[in-house]
Amino acid sequence: MVSCLETAGLSYEYPGVVRAVDGVDLSVEAGELVALLGPNGSGKSTLLKLCAGLYPPLAGRVTFAGRDLAELDARARARHIALVPQSLRALPDVSVRDFVLGGRYGHLGFWRQESAHDLQMVELALAATELAPLAERLLTQLSGGQRQRVLVARALAQEALLLLVDEPTNSLDPEHQVQVFRMLAGLARNGRAVLVVTHDLNLASQFATRLAVMKDGALVAAGSAGEVLRREVLAPIYGDNLRYGVFEGEEARPFVLPWRPAEP
Repeated sequence: MVSCLETAGLSYEYPGVVRAVDGVDLSVEAGELVALLGPNGSGKSTLLKLCAGLYPPLAGRVTFAGRDLAELDARARARHIALVPQSLRALPDVSVRDFVLGGRYGHLGFWRQESAHDLQMVELALAATELAPLAERLLTQLSGGQRQRVLVARALAQEALLLLVDEPTNSLDPEHQVQVFRMLAGLARNGRAVLVVTHDLNLASQFATRLAVMKDGALVAAGSAGEVLRREVLAPIYGDNLRYGVFEGEEARPFVLPWRPAEP
């Protein structure tokens, strides 16, 4: 089976010889939600940008559906790959609906005129993210959490097979955190491939089909939640101030909590 996304020996350095990604081998199949974990500065966001074709690799390669990503132009990537960033560097002075419609860029024809299908995909994305009542609002009038959902909506409207999602629950309340992960898991079940960066080990445990952990630019662990969310795996990465357990219920899932260290 050809992976939707595959990296082989992928490496990248920032100016000053900062090795941000170091020899990463990772694959994501259609139908999977893979959660990418790791401490701040471990290279997760850089890896997403490499997988989206925004950065040229220092070494190694990225393939999409068996084809070298470097062979795809920007419009082709926009049809097949959606990148959801942590936030927008600048807020364009446009409405929520128009911004989400921008996700249809790769599908628009020669005259760049949106079709009925384009508009339908926008409305479905707004409904899925509970943004329909805010569709005519300007982005500048939204809260941080609402803007985060707008970014997810734009990716949904894109209809991409591969979704690369960078910390989508930033600024969201617990209800919307669960909603976003449930939505991403549903997209995976319906045939999309989803790679999501998150610091929330417990949402990853509940919704991801596989977990992958980075440290210092390298992939250091991968597997199911039960294989990864264990003291012997996580303590060398996150330290000793974690507590481990298992959710009770029909489907036992491990959980990990930050814990105050004992007073000296």
